[in-house]
Amino acid sequence: MRLWAGFAALVLAEIGYPLTGGRARAALVVATVVLGFLLSVTHAATTRGPRAAGLLVLITTGGGFAVEAVGRATGYPFGAYDYTGALGPRLLGVPLVIPLAWTWMAWPAWVAATRLTERPAARVAVAGAGLAAWDLFLDPQMVSQRYWLWRTETPALPGVGGIPLTNYLGWLAVALALMALLRRALGDEPARPGADAPMYAMYLWTYTSSILAHAIFLDLPASAVWGAAGMGLVAIPLAVRLWRR
Repeated sequence: MRLWAGFAALVLAEIGYPLTGGRARAALVVATVVLGFLLSVTHAATTRGPRAAGLLVLITTGGGFAVEAVGRATGYPFGAYDYTGALGPRLLGVPLVIPLAWTWMAWPAWVAATRLTERPAARVAVAGAGLAAWDLFLDPQMVSQRYWLWRTETPALPGVGGIPLTNYLGWLAVALALMALLRRALGDEPARPGADAPMYAMYLWTYTSSILAHAIFLDLPASAVWGAAGMGLVAIPLAVRLWRR
C-alpha cells in the first residue's frame, strides 16, 4: 500500500510539471526524481531484500554518478555537455539529483525485462534498451528547460535539435553495462506473484504520460514520436503481456 501511495504522489508531481515554470518547475523536477528513486529502492528492498536494494543503489546511483562525472569532464561517452545550476547542489559539476534518476528508471526497466524474458542475456538487452529509450523523452525535455546544455549538437535526431546522437548511443552503452552488473549482482530470483505491479505501473505511466506531455503540453512533438517508438519497444510488449494475463 505504501508503494501505491508513493506512486500516486509521483503521478501528481508529474502532472504538476507542465502547470508550473521557472524555479517551481525545477524544484518539482527534483522532487519527482527523489520520489521515483525512493519508490524504486523501496520496491527492491521489499520484494528482493535489503541486500538487493543496496546493490541497486551501488550500481545504478554510484555508477550513474561516476559516468556523469566522467562524461561532463571528458565528453565521453555522451558528448560534450554541462549542467546549469537549475537542479540544485552539484558535486564534480553533476547535480546530486542526477544519479538518483538513473536508479529511478533502471529498476522498473529491469523489472519489466524480467517479465518479458527469462533468458539472462536477453533480459540485460531488454532492460538496457528500456532504460536508454527513456532518454528519448528525458533529454529533449530537460534541454528545452536549459537544465543542461550540449556544446556539440549535431548530428541530431530529425526534429530534435540541441542533442547529439552520441548522447543516445552513450546512454545505450551505459544502460547495458549497468544492467549486466545488476544481473550479475542480483541473479534471476523472481519476486512473489503480483509484487512487481507498482514497477510495471511506473514504467507504463512514464511511457504514456511522456507521450502525452511532449505531444500536447510541452510543444515537443518530435520527441513524442521518437520516445513513443523507442520506449514502446519495451512498454508495448509489457502492456500486452500484462493484458493477456
